[in-house]
Amino acid sequence: MNRITFLALALSSLFSTLIHAADDARVYELRTYTCNEGKLDALLARFRDHTCRLFEKHGMVNVGYWVPVDEENGSKTILIYVLEHKSREAAAASFKAFGADPEWQAARKASEEGGNILAKAPESVFMTPTDYSPSLTIAKGEKPRVFELRTYTTNEGKLDALHARFRDHTMKLFTKHGMSHLAYWVPVDADKGAGNKLIYIISHDSKETGLASFTAFRNDPDWIKAKEASEKDGPLTVQPDGVKSVYMTAADFSPIQ
Repeated sequence: MNRITFLALALSSLFSTLIHAADDARVYELRTYTCNEGKLDALLARFRDHTCRLFEKHGMVNVGYWVPVDEENGSKTILIYVLEHKSREAAAASFKAFGADPEWQAARKASEEGGNILAKAPESVFMTPTDYSPSLTIAKGEKPRVFELRTYTTNEGKLDALHARFRDHTMKLFTKHGMSHLAYWVPVDADKGAGNKLIYIISHDSKETGLASFTAFRNDPDWIKAKEASEKDGPLTVQPDGVKSVYMTAADFSPIQ
């Protein structure tokens, strides 16, 4: 290997390391908006016409925007979305600039002439990817699909065991039974579930397909064996409500479809 080739490889390795370190600093933000009755369409219009573009203007990356499928989960009042930020500090600076933007202030004022759109303050959870999360691909699927937001709350000290089960068994069994992985995250802040929550999004061809996939998954001998082995000292998730599921459809303006 000549000196020039060696230097080129060394620089390539260095740049790759720096880029990887920069990516590792990125955080994701799961935001949930609850609207007043009859105001969801106005909220979606505001995001479609103004908010998404202004988020990008101020350094935020639009990942995906979804509305729950079922009325009991908020199909008429809830918008759920994910943003990507360069860092937690960058997120704070971006939202500060966004809030002060004259275009945003005008759009908000115009959209709320008939009353406040939101019934309460937005809920926000900052998250980082797990080590087994696939690289997040922001793109449209090859065909229409539904998404499922799943949140697991573990018993004390059981999160690592849950991660191990997903890493070694659950993910490949999800794939075996027709489910597609979007991303897996853990919250950053203790008051939002750091240390005892796993949040992830998967996709299915339809809600019915998703339900059928989970039935097949739960009856799979490999899953039954892995679950029993991981729970010799007790359940990993709190009982009975340690796993929450929300089926969602992507908004028409969502980058992920």
